Amino acid sequence: MSGLVWHPDWLVPQWPVPAAVRALCTSRAGGVSLAPYDSLNLGRPSADDWAAVEHNRQLLQQAIGAAPVFLSQVHGTTTLELDAPPQPGAPASEADASVSAVPGVVCTVRVADCLPVLLSDTHGRVVGAAHAGWRGLVHGVLEQTVRELLRVLARLGGAAPAPGSLLAWLGPCIGPQAFEVGGDVRQAFVDRDQHAALCFVDYREGKWLADLPALARLRLRAAGVTEIHGNDGSQPWCTVSNPSRFFSHRRDSRILGGSGRMAACIWLEPGQ
Repeated sequence: MSGLVWHPDWLVPQWPVPAAVRALCTSRAGGVSLAPYDSLNLGRPSADDWAAVEHNRQLLQQAIGAAPVFLSQVHGTTTLELDAPPQPGAPASEADASVSAVPGVVCTVRVADCLPVLLSDTHGRVVGAAHAGWRGLVHGVLEQTVRELLRVLARLGGAAPAPGSLLAWLGPCIGPQAFEVGGDVRQAFVDRDQHAALCFVDYREGKWLADLPALARLRLRAAGVTEIHGNDGSQPWCTVSNPSRFFSHRRDSRILGGSGRMAACIWLEPGQ
């Protein structure tokens, strides 16, 4: 997989992981889908032409040199350990996160406002990807992913695994100036952790603006992960505010009734 060239508009995490760990998050650029799903729509649950979506998935596979393992995401907490590349034509497993210690197996999540979270241990022995919308966050998808990563590390042997040996990267998502939620969402987070109240701003009667990346950082730190990179809640990371670069379910569905999807991928490169 060495020497592969990715589209210059795609996001490549800047974080201190070993060379064996490869990761990226696609943008809208680099595909074949026509407007309004232009151009690299990787999500089948849309009104886009399925042949175009499949072509886009093949383009992603060619770019990274391996087949991404797409999940059937349901805003839950199920985390799968992947031990082999996907079988052609096999249905996607229902889960919202995956981990793998097998080189060449690409943990992948689809997003269009929800937060993609990529994780690795500091020695590059295991990686994981989580789909973290507010429902998954509040019910513990990141904590579950961390537990799975530590379980795999323990099986691999060596030093006793600890959450502090993990690193996380947060990708683009709906930003804190665009994510309007009801009081029930705020209360669900505060019930789990009173510090979550700091991640909400009173917007108008009965409505709050939620800082999804800040909530994710809170959950990761509570799980013991302290080295967190990527999305800091600023506007360049906001899917809603950057229509030329990112798909956004909340923004696009108001007009189109649906949205395209981007993908965040992480894997261990064979031969490293």
